[in-house]
Amino acid sequence: MMKEHAKLMKVISSAGEIIGRKKLQKMIYIAKKIDLPFYEKYNFHFYGPYSEELTLRIEELCNLGFLNEVHEKKGGYFQYRYSLTDTGTEFLGHYDLDLPPFEGCMLHLNEQSSRFLELVSTVLYFDGLEQEEVKEKVFTLKSKQRYTEEEILDAYKYIENLRGLVAEELAKH
Repeated sequence: MMKEHAKLMKVISSAGEIIGRKKLQKMIYIAKKIDLPFYEKYNFHFYGPYSEELTLRIEELCNLGFLNEVHEKKGGYFQYRYSLTDTGTEFLGHYDLDLPPFEGCMLHLNEQSSRFLELVSTVLYFDGLEQEEVKEKVFTLKSKQRYTEEEILDAYKYIENLRGLVAEELAKH
């Protein structure tokens, strides 16, 4: 079993259950951007940063019986729920992962809405640009989401708080 697969299992184990493929994608991307050791490659996609690599790893974990993926019809679309299976939990118990503590970060991310995580990940995707330029990108690329300036400022504050949380967890470690 590859280390990157085990890290994903640890994320899902830490979060308990993650509802939504988009949310899972954004959680891993945000964690990666705040310097947690995730190495999936991302490209900008319709819903913001997206990793085909992550999608394949999740599919492999489901096929191996380590992850439970439940499809549920919700309104006019399907929603996916991810949780670790008993087999996955047992396997993870035998796998020695030397990782920084990120449980608090994952719980925090998992409490956010997919819509907000989409905004946060989009802001992080363009983190090399000035804040005004990022705002313009969000308003242009995410016009259907109708994000407000206040929400964009909230995203920046959230990113700083999350970085602080990770720094605190690392200091305790």
